[in-house]
Amino acid sequence: MRNITVKVHSSKANLKKKDQLAWKIAEIASDKAKINKEAIEMVINRIIDNASVAIASHNRKPVISAREMALAHPRKNGANIFGLSPKVKVDCEWAAWANGTAVRELDYHDTFLAADYSHPGDNIPAILAVAQQKNCSGTDLIKGILTGYEVQVNLVKGICLHEHKIDHIAHLGPSVAAGLGSLLNLKTETIYQSVQQALHTTISTRQSRKGEISSWKAFAPAHAAKLAIESVDRCMRGEGAPSPIYEGEDSVIAYVLSGPGKRYTVPLPRLNESKKAILETYTKEHSAEYQSQALIDLARSLNKKIKNLNDIKKVIIETSHHTHYVIGTGANDPQKMDPYASRETLDHSIMYIFAVALEDGAWHHIKSYTPERARRKSTINLWHKISTREDKKWTKKYHEKDPQKKCFGGKVIIKMKDGSLISEEIKVADAHPAGKRPFERTQYIEKFKNLTEGIISNKESKRFLQMVQNLKKLNSNKLKGLNIEVLKKIKKKQTKKLTIF
Repeated sequence: MRNITVKVHSSKANLKKKDQLAWKIAEIASDKAKINKEAIEMVINRIIDNASVAIASHNRKPVISAREMALAHPRKNGANIFGLSPKVKVDCEWAAWANGTAVRELDYHDTFLAADYSHPGDNIPAILAVAQQKNCSGTDLIKGILTGYEVQVNLVKGICLHEHKIDHIAHLGPSVAAGLGSLLNLKTETIYQSVQQALHTTISTRQSRKGEISSWKAFAPAHAAKLAIESVDRCMRGEGAPSPIYEGEDSVIAYVLSGPGKRYTVPLPRLNESKKAILETYTKEHSAEYQSQALIDLARSLNKKIKNLNDIKKVIIETSHHTHYVIGTGANDPQKMDPYASRETLDHSIMYIFAVALEDGAWHHIKSYTPERARRKSTINLWHKISTREDKKWTKKYHEKDPQKKCFGGKVIIKMKDGSLISEEIKVADAHPAGKRPFERTQYIEKFKNLTEGIISNKESKRFLQMVQNLKKLNSNKLKGLNIEVLKKIKKKQTKKLTIF
């Protein structure tokens, strides 16, 4: 790996292309790096994971809306939509829109946390959709996905967006554009312009994950990916982009991020070095914001140790800066304590999540979020006894550069009414690569079967799992079948209202 220093340059300095971050990203997207075998297996795991959560969310309202919008843009040789017959094809950017929304809706796929946040699996729907429309092979798809992960993970390591209240999809636009460059074997110049256009068009604020969180949280990554596809298409036609997009005196670092005096360091592979960043990412066992995963596991274990939860006086969760300020009481969002809050808000409230997991000794992607569950009197009582606070020890562990030492957990201190204390901590989720039960292929397949049970047939399940595990050998015709059709009884359409499409 190499470390790239990125800072603002004046227009008079005329920063050369080869010294710009977007160009260096484009160079690794267009190189001929050897594909790492472990990375290939993880790509397969993540395609299975994405399919699991996309099918499980098939009839949720945002997914239906996105799917109906996509269906208004049919294309004879286009891309598939998750859940529908492979004969149904739409323009690839709209397939990316529908499928990306389905993947993101349950907040249940992979994550990478460092200086910023990310769900690198958001790269997959767009890259797969373009691969299907452009008759690419399984190997092409693998290369594209590996580049998407590589770029997003390393941007997340080097550039913090959230401290400036910028949503993390600003790293997704460039990563999708770079991934498409690898998929389609584009020239470095074309990828360079695409990365810049994609970044320029995908900057938005973090209000989408603040206060009363709406369904836009599910749409946001799909929107960024759709814009990235359109950016690549324009640049393939010879169009250019605002440049230099990161380093320009009126550009992203200068006026969106930390300003002209700031230097960022972004790690990137050397040219022709294998892309393995996907191996640093981790998926979710539970459908909730990643920083709650370990604490759900801890709550499940505490459920067995506390006989009467009514005896609890107060619960304090000591954790990292990110966890305290994003999903904890440090966010100062009253909605995170509101039993009438949206599902999207509840899955960003560690107080709610910990209360339910502690009461139930379990977590479920549907049952744990129902209005009836959120409004249970005993839950509200426990929920409102929980608070968080930052412990710099956990913040330091959160930012540890060694992936084997990074921690996303915390310490829970339970004060009982009789004056006794229960204190336990957890470093990482059980399913994390460094956890008690790391997810491997068996667990990804188990998650897939659990989430798709009763939604797809056994025959369809076997067909998809067999096909995806043979990904490297799939030709373009087979890749078009890398989709899942739900049972006829599951297919529903939203009642059409007055819409544009």
